[in-house]
Amino acid sequence: MTGARIASACGSEKLEGRKRWRGIFVTGTDTGVGKTVITAAIAAALRSEGRNVGVWKPVQSGGLIGKGVTDAERLLRGTDIADRPEQVAPFTFAAPLAPALAAMQAGVSLTMAGLLAAGEPLAERYDALLIEGAGGAAVPLTSDALVADLIAELGVPALIVAHCGLGTVNHTLLTAALLRQRGIPVAGVVMNEVDPVASRNDPSTAANAELIERYGCLRVLGRFPWISGEATMERLVRAVKQHIDISPVRQVLGNERNL
Repeated sequence: MTGARIASACGSEKLEGRKRWRGIFVTGTDTGVGKTVITAAIAAALRSEGRNVGVWKPVQSGGLIGKGVTDAERLLRGTDIADRPEQVAPFTFAAPLAPALAAMQAGVSLTMAGLLAAGEPLAERYDALLIEGAGGAAVPLTSDALVADLIAELGVPALIVAHCGLGTVNHTLLTAALLRQRGIPVAGVVMNEVDPVASRNDPSTAANAELIERYGCLRVLGRFPWISGEATMERLVRAVKQHIDISPVRQVLGNERNL
């Protein structure tokens, strides 16, 4: 695994000695928190500004490409990008398991080198990538690496997607701690309204963002609203403009162009 470097909770988070890819990695506090819609929404908003941004899902599990329900297919629909789903998600497995287990069940040996090599065509085609992880940062990715290790190898900052309700403070701070242990900068947190009814009835929702910022030394970029029906590029871009501050993402991409 990538060697870890302990960083203070509010201190400098610089990456050293690693090859730098261009982009930002979208990880979650858990599976089902809406990483795909947030990845698509931010990519769509950046593309609407004229930026040559692509999307990459290094590995996905829980369904095969072809029925329109995989994360890669949803990313393409939400961004109007003309890539094929197989290009966006080079490794797709049917079993609804962590990537390491889904790959093993399919008889495939996932390696860090193989994952990185599969993403290089996208990295060459676009100025930057919005990279969506599988589950959370501590999900087993290969036989000897977690998702967090892939982020560290890529050398890109992480954006954490968290749900809005009770328990999210704990989950978000633990996710940030793991990322910082790997020396990964955290660009911010997006709160995602995955269950609008629960959000309305949960008294913790109003204070969770402030608690995450206070105790985690993290920047909450906003609260993304529930979108019923088809998440088209137009609807996603409008939601980002109204509810999410993506200036830290722009700053990341701007800094990388100047390296």
